[in-house]
Amino acid sequence: MVSDWSMGPWTLIDIEDAVRASWSADTCDPVDLDDWHPDNPARGQCGATAVVLHDLFGGELVLGEVHVGGERTGFHYWNRLGTVEVDLTRGQFRPDEVVVGGRVVVRPPGPPRRCAEQYDRLRSRVVARLGSDQT
Repeated sequence: MVSDWSMGPWTLIDIEDAVRASWSADTCDPVDLDDWHPDNPARGQCGATAVVLHDLFGGELVLGEVHVGGERTGFHYWNRLGTVEVDLTRGQFRPDEVVVGGRVVVRPPGPPRRCAEQYDRLRSRVVARLGSDQT
């Protein structure tokens, strides 16, 4: 968890609204950029979003596989807070895409190495929308 982010008096709805309003093509995982569209802003946002939520709440990062026709086509991240699963990007998938499995993965210390720019952008926007002066 990133230690410079103090928790404010926000609800999960406040945070969800801030995250969703902060998604854009420049916060999308480059692997999914060709599929990203403003009509499906959650597309390619799962990794950065899950890490930002982990910054706020801690908990566990969960990794599943995305399958189409029984073949793995990608990966999907979400959060587990105690017994509650929080997946703000679950709506990104097409009807033929199915998320299978889900194993807890340990987050290495510090910012993510992969998609670091996307994470930094998303995190900064969420912080700004929540009214914090910390970055």
